[in-house]
Amino acid sequence: MTITSIPEHLQIAFIGGGNMASAILGGLVRQGMAPARIRVVEPFAETRARLQQEFGVQVLEAADASLAQADVVVWAVKPQQFEEATRPVAPHTGKALHLSVAAGIPASALARWLGTERLVRAMPNTPALVGQGMTGLFAGAGASADDRSVIDALLAPTGQRMWLEQEALIDSLMAISGSGPAYVFYFIEALVRGGVELGLTAEQSKILASQTFAGAAALVQGSSEAPEVLRQRVTSKGGTTHEAIVTMQQHGVEQAIVAAMHACAARGRELADQFGG
Repeated sequence: MTITSIPEHLQIAFIGGGNMASAILGGLVRQGMAPARIRVVEPFAETRARLQQEFGVQVLEAADASLAQADVVVWAVKPQQFEEATRPVAPHTGKALHLSVAAGIPASALARWLGTERLVRAMPNTPALVGQGMTGLFAGAGASADDRSVIDALLAPTGQRMWLEQEALIDSLMAISGSGPAYVFYFIEALVRGGVELGLTAEQSKILASQTFAGAAALVQGSSEAPEVLRQRVTSKGGTTHEAIVTMQQHGVEQAIVAAMHACAARGRELADQFGG
């Protein structure tokens, strides 16, 4: 059986109600899921009030026995707080499917703390907040094909998903899509600065840079040709773009980006070791 939408009976609990949790549960509510089927455990009163007002979901200050009703538990807490957060929750959620969006917590640690291997690790990115995310997924040994379909349906409003068959590849994916938005923002920062130095306003430069990124990304997604070929087509030898690319090559921009990705993946492996891998 392939599940293409969230089953009508499904109850979902979120542990943590920050930005990523809000992106997921907001998508669920927008696609018609009854807020009464969603509960959020969130210790901060201000966040609880926002979630209640914005989405109408049930909010709890602390975990209680009502979590036993949850079919899916979404973990959206900081890695440093994860193990402690599981202690009051795990006794009530042994039969649930667990989805973790916490970076650096390996499936082995999740299984140990939650008492189940029916779990999925997710590596989302911040464009999920506007429905344009890219989420990497790895299923634990106890997650079935139907469990995968449920997670796909749950995350569909946040953007695209990619399932990985090796957990180690989560770190590789993180180096591209997980941390990638920050690379893009960094590049846009540089373009805005350069635009201002060339006489444009900061707002003009921001509009030009962001739309250029959006358009170029759409062109890559819609083309069967490699990015290298697309770049070469707008880089006429002796022209203005050629001069810019040559300057970047002289400054080692490509090598710096690849080195940054390796550093990102290595830090992900360090975190996995730190948090119980």
